Amino acid sequence: MYNLATNLERNATFRRNDTAIIFHDQTISYRELNEMVNRVANQLVKLGIKPDEKVAISCPNTPAFVIGYYAIQKIGAVTVPLNVMLKGPEVAYHLDDSDAVALICFQGNSALPSGQYGYQGFCETESCQHFILIESEGNDSPAPEDAHNFNQWLESSDNHFDAVYRKAEDTCVILYTSGTTGRAKGAELSQSNMLCNAQACQALTNQKGTDVSIAILPLFHTFGQSLIMNTSILAGSALVLIPRFVPKTVLQQMHQHKVTHLAGVPTMFIGLLAFAEKHGGEFIKDIAANLKVAISGGASMPVEILKQFEAKLNVPVIEGYGLSESSPVAAFNHLEYERKPGSIGQPLPGVTMKVVDDKGNTLPQGKEGELLIRGHNVMKGYYKKTEETAKTVVDGWLHTGDIVRMDEDGYVYVVDRLKEVIIRGGYNIYPRDIEETFMTHPDVHMVAVVGVPHKTYGEEVKAFIITKDGVNTASKAFVAWGRERLADYKYPRQVEIVDTLPMTATGKILKRLLK
Repeated sequence: MYNLATNLERNATFRRNDTAIIFHDQTISYRELNEMVNRVANQLVKLGIKPDEKVAISCPNTPAFVIGYYAIQKIGAVTVPLNVMLKGPEVAYHLDDSDAVALICFQGNSALPSGQYGYQGFCETESCQHFILIESEGNDSPAPEDAHNFNQWLESSDNHFDAVYRKAEDTCVILYTSGTTGRAKGAELSQSNMLCNAQACQALTNQKGTDVSIAILPLFHTFGQSLIMNTSILAGSALVLIPRFVPKTVLQQMHQHKVTHLAGVPTMFIGLLAFAEKHGGEFIKDIAANLKVAISGGASMPVEILKQFEAKLNVPVIEGYGLSESSPVAAFNHLEYERKPGSIGQPLPGVTMKVVDDKGNTLPQGKEGELLIRGHNVMKGYYKKTEETAKTVVDGWLHTGDIVRMDEDGYVYVVDRLKEVIIRGGYNIYPRDIEETFMTHPDVHMVAVVGVPHKTYGEEVKAFIITKDGVNTASKAFVAWGRERLADYKYPRQVEIVDTLPMTATGKILKRLLK
């Protein structure tokens, strides 16, 4: 029985009265959470959704995300998490590409009307038959007439449902990523992929049922989903949900609920550290007394920030490495071994890594080359994209596109990225998506998008634009245009108007020169 939801069912029996979810002033026990999941699962079945069908969910870190995610798993369907900041056309692309038959969507508010964006994408997608709205508190906007009401589902009395039997190789989730090139592709991860990764993360972080973790990373993202949510549900520990990262709020919640496990991207650690230094005092001492481990991923943590955070909160910060195609965690600085700042650590148990040159030859220690991964965490493939899968997973080895070196102790250091993905504040941004959008602008002749260094976010998005003859559009106008059409985390804040772009003899833009 490989259904990920059985971890919840087990704790609903053995830890029935223990806290599963903490959200604002709401506390949900494992028994209550399982019953909520069962109510939604029963409603999904009533809609006619069958095992192996795809159900998308777009929701911030609220109980509804956890409930919807595990309800989809319970019925044997495949969860397709979507970023809540996607605009209508972006939602439509993901729904269509994944063959999603239903979308569970958070209503949002005037600042981020994710329900409006979601419904627009739903209406543009023929395969998607059901729109399920999670109503937001304080939002009085009328729901679409054909929408199902998620909140009403939770009031149902039908709270019994046994998880559908799944095999190890059956698809569990489809996580959208760029892979090595091109538009976002769905990394198809099996039940075994997700369960083994949660088990490995629990062992690495020594998480127990008496612990309390905090979700400051979005759960629709692979990092937050596996390392935080699925690991907490597996361990039977409490999970504090933070829908929006605000340092003051995070530290207050950590203090109030005696958080033991924290995971985030470097920009979050920088924000927490800056607030703690200004307003910490005894408040921080109490947090440090409970915090057992802090986990950093998504981008390289500046060594100085790591040292300062460890000193301020008296907690080990362990860095790791992963990508959607590897479920995601592939390597970690293990707590019981020496931790080397700046390193992503060593491979997970059952995972093998090697460094190769451009011809696929294994390189000796200390030499820089592409990182390849093999093990229980490697994806099944990109959904419906056999050719691109064949290029990325060769003879069982996942080609990461990252340039690394490995020292004599087997610790891996990321040097650079072969692929052009931009990582801004822990979010993966795919240049081609932005370039294709800007090529629809009537004044754009050619565009190239790259990531440029940024003190706070690690990287910022910059677009180099050649305008059409006789056009004199201002850079600020292009920024505003992009903001209207692209998710807030990925539209280019910087635009430079240029006369030419550096190219090879075959016409390929040399982005390394732009950087």
